[in-house]
Amino acid sequence: MKSFRLTLSAFFVALGTLTAGLFYIPVGISKCFPMQSLINCLAGVLIGPNGAAIAAFLIALLRNLLGTGSLLAFPGSIVGAYLAGWFFIRTKKESASLLGEIVGTGLIAALIASFMSTYLLGKTVPFYFFIIPFGMSALGGALLAGLIMKSPLMAVVKKRLEK
Repeated sequence: MKSFRLTLSAFFVALGTLTAGLFYIPVGISKCFPMQSLINCLAGVLIGPNGAAIAAFLIALLRNLLGTGSLLAFPGSIVGAYLAGWFFIRTKKESASLLGEIVGTGLIAALIASFMSTYLLGKTVPFYFFIIPFGMSALGGALLAGLIMKSPLMAVVKKRLEK
C-alpha cells in the first residue's frame, strides 16, 4: 500500500527531526545520533533502501536547517540507511539490516566524513577519526532497532504493508 509507505516515511522523518535535539553525542565537529541508526534500520526493512535513503537525507537536511545537525549528518545517515535496506533486500533477514547499518554508518560513512571534514570543513583529521564514534552510534541504534524488530508492533506494521 503506497499511502501507508508514504506515511511511514513521513513518520520516520518527523521522528528523526524531533529527536535530533534531545539525544546526540558530540564528537569533535560531528554530532553522533544513535536514533538515526534506529530509524535507518527500521526504514530499510519497512520502506526499502531507496525510501530509507530519501528519509535519511530529509532528516539530515532538516537537522542542518534547524541547527541540530552538522554536514557530516549526510554521509552518516544516507549510506547506513541505504545499506540497511539493501542488506535486508538481499537476505530477507531483518538482522542483516542491522549489519548494513553498522557497516554503512560505522565504517563507510565514517571514512566519507573524514574526507568531508578535510575538504569541505577545513578540519584535517585522520581517516579513521570518525570510525569509533560513528560505529558506536550505529551499534547502539542497531541494537535498539533489533529489539523493536522483535516486538509485536513490527509484525503488525509489516502485515499492514503487505496489503
